Amino acid sequence: MSREETDAPSGERRGRGCEGGDGSPTPTSDGVPGRDDVDQAVAADLAKGAADDPIAEFKKAFERAKPAEPREATAVTLATATPDGRPSARVVLLKHVDERGFVFFTNYGSRKARELEANPRAALSVYWESIERQVRVEGRVERVSDEESDAYFATRPRISQVGAWASRQSEPLDGRARLVGRVLKVEARYAGRKVPRPPFWGGYRIVPDRIEFWWNQLYRLHDRLVYRRGDDGGWIKERLYP
Repeated sequence: MSREETDAPSGERRGRGCEGGDGSPTPTSDGVPGRDDVDQAVAADLAKGAADDPIAEFKKAFERAKPAEPREATAVTLATATPDGRPSARVVLLKHVDERGFVFFTNYGSRKARELEANPRAALSVYWESIERQVRVEGRVERVSDEESDAYFATRPRISQVGAWASRQSEPLDGRARLVGRVLKVEARYAGRKVPRPPFWGGYRIVPDRIEFWWNQLYRLHDRLVYRRGDDGGWIKERLYP
């Protein structure tokens, strides 16, 4: 068993650094994995005990990932699409999660926002390498309230608040000097006073109807659970083949 495997949290098997690149341990001298490894891979059930509520399950994984991720546990990939189905994806920061959904913030003139206004459905995905867990979320999208956007904007560093005013996000820029000039103008405008939230900047919430959890396992025998929103508004949980 590799050092990565023995250092894994209880009940988890890790094998990124093993030969084969698929999470499998190094074979025995005759090229066949050891029987103990096979038995453990088949018997381990990392999805056992998952919460019936996917938001609670996400929060549990999120709390584990926060201190373990070396950089930014809130970084998620957000996918949007135009009404005719042309997709685009980018990394955003997940700023809030509750029973209503998953919240991020942006300029309402950005490409992502324009696509969301025209086609208000989205998906997000996050992979926390440190705990070998992946989560996928799909659902409709709505703007958060002005009060929610104001409250979050007030917590941002001042230079980030200024930048929100200065950036014409996703529009062509003929040089960084122009951006810096816009930043200086905004800073001068609000010198000595608070920077208010721009009316063209705020939050979106993905209201989920499908949430999937993935746990890494040996031999690519991963554990997958999907939660789907039922007609009564509750969640239906089922296991998927890896």
